[in-house]
Amino acid sequence: MVTQEAAALLRAAANGDAQAWSGLVRRFSGLVWSVARGHGLSQADAEDVYQTTWLRLTQHLERIKEPDRIAGWLAATARNESLRVIRSGLRVSPVENLEPALEPQGSPEEEAVQAESARQARWRAARLWEAFEELSERCKQLLRVLSAPTPPSYAEVAEVFDMPVGSIGPTRARCLARLRALLADRGITSGSERS
Repeated sequence: MVTQEAAALLRAAANGDAQAWSGLVRRFSGLVWSVARGHGLSQADAEDVYQTTWLRLTQHLERIKEPDRIAGWLAATARNESLRVIRSGLRVSPVENLEPALEPQGSPEEEAVQAESARQARWRAARLWEAFEELSERCKQLLRVLSAPTPPSYAEVAEVFDMPVGSIGPTRARCLARLRALLADRGITSGSERS
C-alpha cells in the first residue's frame, strides 16, 4: 500500500501537482536525510546532498520507470551523491576561534591524561571503523541508515531494503552482534582500553 501511494504521488508530481510533490518530500525527507548523514558527512555536505537528491528527482520525474520503487531510487541517489561528496573532499570546515585551544587548559598532569584519553579514543574509533568495513555491504548500509541522526521510519527502510518491516530489528541485531564479535577479535570490548 505504501509503495502504491508513493507511486501515485510520483505520477501526480510528474504531471505538475505541487501538493503531490510536497507529499513526496514529506514522506521521504527523513530517508534522504538519513542516507546523507549516515555517510558521516558534515551538516553542510549533508544539506548539499539532500538538495541535490531532490533536484535529481525533479530532473528525472517523468523518466522513472518503476514509480513504486521511488524510495529505493531516492536512497540510491542520496548514496551516490554522498559518495561523490566524499570523493571530492574539497569542502573545508571553518575553524572557530583558535585562541582558546592555544591556551593551557590545566596542569601538565591533566593535559597528559586528556592527551592519553584522546589517543585511546582515536585508537578505539580506528578499530571500530576497521571492523565496520568487514561487515557485509547490506549490514553497513542498514546500520548507517538506522543510526542517522534522523532515521527513516521502518516502513521506509523496508521499502528501500526490500525486506519485511518485522525483519529490520532482528537483522539490525545480527549486524550489531557481528560488529561486536569483530571488535572482540581486535581486543575491543565495552570499557576496554588498549594495552
